[in-house]
This record gives sequence, C-alpha cells and structure tokens, in this order.
Amino acid sequence: MSTSAICIQNLTKDFAVGMRGKKLRAVDDLCLEVGDNEIFGLLGPNGSGKSTTIKIILGLLEASKGTCEIYGRPSKLVDARRSVGFLPEAPYFYRYLTGRELVRYYARICMVPRAKIDAAVDSVIKLVGMTEAADRRVGTYSKGMLQRIGLAQSLVHDPQLVILDEPTAGVDPLGSAAIAEIVRELKRRGKTVLLSSHLLAQIEGLCDRVAILHRGKLVREGRIDDLVEEKDAESLVVQGLSAEGRAVVEAEIKAQGGRLARVEKPRLSLDAYFLKEVHERENEHVNKQEGG
Repeated sequence: MSTSAICIQNLTKDFAVGMRGKKLRAVDDLCLEVGDNEIFGLLGPNGSGKSTTIKIILGLLEASKGTCEIYGRPSKLVDARRSVGFLPEAPYFYRYLTGRELVRYYARICMVPRAKIDAAVDSVIKLVGMTEAADRRVGTYSKGMLQRIGLAQSLVHDPQLVILDEPTAGVDPLGSAAIAEIVRELKRRGKTVLLSSHLLAQIEGLCDRVAILHRGKLVREGRIDDLVEEKDAESLVVQGLSAEGRAVVEAEIKAQGGRLARVEKPRLSLDAYFLKEVHERENEHVNKQEGG
C-alpha cells in the first residue's frame, strides 16, 4: 500500500474540567504520519497525550479539531477501523474462558467468516506461542501469557494496522523479548504496528521511526538513528595501537603502528535522548508559567 497507515493533521483534543467550563488540552495541534508496513513508536511521559491520541485513532474519542485517517479514510468510520487490531495497556478478559474460547469470541465480534474462524484462531494462537496453554482458563494465566493471548485476539481478524499500548508492561525480560519478536514477525508479514511503550531500550531495537510527545505536543519525530546521532562529534575506532600510543592524536596513529578502522558518529541512548527532550520542554513550560 502506498497510502499512509495513519495520517493525523492538526489534531486537538480538549476535555472539560470542573463545573466552570475550564478546558484541559490533552492533544495540541498534533501532526503525525505512520507509513504502511513500519513499526512506529509513540513515546512520552504520563499525561503527554499518547493514550488520547490512540483513542481518537480507534474512534473511542472524538477530536475537538483536526483530522485522523486510517489508510485514507476518517478513523471515526467503522469501516475504516475494520482493518485495525488493538491491545490495550491493561486488558480485561473473561477469566472463565479458555484462551482458545476467548480468541474465538473476538473472532466472532470482528466478523471473521464462520468457515474461517477455526483456522484463524489456530493460526494466531500458534503465532503468539500459546498453543500448549490455549485450552487452559484465562484466569490461570501469568501476566506474560495474558499479553500473548491479548495479542492473539488483536490479530485474529488479520488487521493491516495493529495498535499496541504498553504491550510488555509487567512482563519479564523473556516475555518481553518474545513479544518483541512477534512484533517483528508482523512487520515481515506486511503489517503496520503502532507501539506505545515506556521501555525505551525495547523501542530502540524495534521501531523504524518514533515520535516523542510532551504535554500534547509533538516534540520530535523521525528515524531513531537520525535522532540519537551526535552530529557535532566523531569517534575514532583504532585497531592494532599499543597501549602507549592510545593518547596520541590522529596524525600520530600511523606512526604508532595503529590503523584507523573507521570514523563513526557516537550515539546517545534513546533513553538519554528522550529524557533530554522531555526535560527541556518541562523547563520551558515552567519558565513560561513563571514568566506569565
């Protein structure tokens, strides 16, 4: 598909607070585009507007201003959202159902043709690695297993766009790694994944592009390598240089018997870049409040 999976233009969402009509702006003139078949990370501290943005994409909230489209169609249309799968941050599932019954239940809600339900359910259960536990009751599942069966229900109708809100929250490192691999497999299958997470190290290893939100505004957006690269610095990687020659400047490397292997841009970690951007915006906000 050449059409963007998600196209958000000048999106604003205000909530009424209290009895006097005061408004809280959760999303502020947001413009964002998620390409087809990419893994896109939505980052931001609590209260940055991530969940509100996701709810508008899903049609659970109506924007105060602006537009949101899914593959070229307004997201408020039910037909536009038929191509979307969603796993919320803290899903609640019927504990007395087995995992297979739960996924089958959602397949029927998502109007998977009756003749295809069994194959669809088996396929996604296998994809998320829950085949052995599929006939156990959901109430016996660990947190990691709940997230996996939640992924299965979000995929059972074969959506083109999958939205995951904190999919590894409370999951141990092994479970997190397994979920990350499922996300990569979705991309290999041509799906688009919008991923909201606080686990920045995982985002860094998964996403093609990220956007950082702060107080409802877009702070930065782009490829991770472009964002975290320190453009005003270079590092020299030297091979074969003696310990005594390590303090010698580049011009002396050859004389010391070393070899300049490559010149590369040093990188900040995504965690460091994220915190730097958020702290800068928070300081700007505080200074503006104090000045006003």
